[in-house]
Amino acid sequence: MSTVHSRQAFGLEILKNSHPDIRRLKKESGEASLHGNKFWKSTFVLMDYLNECPPDPGSRILELGCGWGLGGIYCARQFGAEVIALDADDSVFPYLEHHARINGVNVDTIQMRFEEVTTEDLTQFDMIIGADICFWDSMVDPLRELLERAMEAGVERALLTDPGRPTFRQVGEEFQQNYDAVYTDWDVPEPHNAWGLVLDLYNS
Repeated sequence: MSTVHSRQAFGLEILKNSHPDIRRLKKESGEASLHGNKFWKSTFVLMDYLNECPPDPGSRILELGCGWGLGGIYCARQFGAEVIALDADDSVFPYLEHHARINGVNVDTIQMRFEEVTTEDLTQFDMIIGADICFWDSMVDPLRELLERAMEAGVERALLTDPGRPTFRQVGEEFQQNYDAVYTDWDVPEPHNAWGLVLDLYNS
């Protein structure tokens, strides 16, 4: 049941910024930067889409720009995935680890920028996910190049969602034209009331 300080969604407990645990983490760990300071609703789009088009059970999944990590936590809980969550800002990890703990799963973390992820690194994974991770112009090329390396590495699938920013549209349209990819809008019904764009890229 959702409360004033938390919400229940897709089988997860998601704490709001007003929750005492989050307020405590902010005092102990400081405020996250790079927009990793809250739960972003594009993650609802990711979760709802995965309900319709799930990964293989037990997949090895890399969550890019994880923030609080709810996308990876959902995959670990719902599909038994082995998840590594990556973010350039390690100050998000205490929030991720707390959400993983209260939702009864384990998610490993790594601090790394998109540009630093090598083709060899990507061979460890079956799938990449990410929600709301292309919010600056400067992120378009690093994300595009990372996805290209993922395809070279044999990653089977990359699934990204976004609230519809022009930066994400640029990436989505390019991969729709040049790769085996689904690029579409996606509505999440009540009570979540989210909308976004989905890029679901398959390695052909």
